Amino acid sequence: MRRVLLTIEYDGSRYSGWQKQPSCNTIQGEIESAIFKSIGQNCELFGSGRTDKGVHALNQKAHFDLSVPVPIAKLPDILNNVLPADIVIKDATQVEQDFHARFSVKKKYYQYRILNSSKKNAFLAYKVGQIKEKLDIDKMRECANLLIGEHDFKGYCSANTCAQDFVRKIYDIDVKSEGDFIIITVCGNGFLYNMVRIIVGTMVDYSLGLKDTADILVALEKGDRQRAGRTMPPGGLYLKDVDYN
Repeated sequence: MRRVLLTIEYDGSRYSGWQKQPSCNTIQGEIESAIFKSIGQNCELFGSGRTDKGVHALNQKAHFDLSVPVPIAKLPDILNNVLPADIVIKDATQVEQDFHARFSVKKKYYQYRILNSSKKNAFLAYKVGQIKEKLDIDKMRECANLLIGEHDFKGYCSANTCAQDFVRKIYDIDVKSEGDFIIITVCGNGFLYNMVRIIVGTMVDYSLGLKDTADILVALEKGDRQRAGRTMPPGGLYLKDVDYN
């Protein structure tokens, strides 16, 4: 039995998220099905985390235990031959038996892409979050600096979360402008349900003068979701990378 770590890229537009669900089209379900179809092994795939419906990944990580004599280096080609075009296995490597794609994570990087333009773009409809009003990059960075560090992020997650512990550490929030696009990269030790989308929405509302410093701090200190900003659409969110070192 060999434990295999997959690096996966996917467009989540037409999927109900990562996690396998009855009667739903999911990333985990598609890959497990591809493994069975291609090498004849039933397995359970363990992801580094669950991306929500409509969220994408550039480098999602997941592991499973391989029990058939297939060269691990050939797994990407084997699986990509049967996977839909919007899911790609980028890499497969053998890891130690005590490795776990979720519990061994040290840092995660999420990227949010904003189209800051009044013009619609049909090809980007499910790939960005669009804000028509002009955003102030400096104000967004100012807001980001208030959120960096270890905090109770109860005010920055969905009420539907099943988490019991809301303390997370944000190591960095990078904000950059590329033409009509604003790219926000958030690095942390873990994230709550909708946390990144709410952090970005708070930065947007702060930039537009809809939230102020007091709102940001009260949301952190009292866990008041109403004082944080909007929840950005899922299509602009990408799981950028996962760090195990």
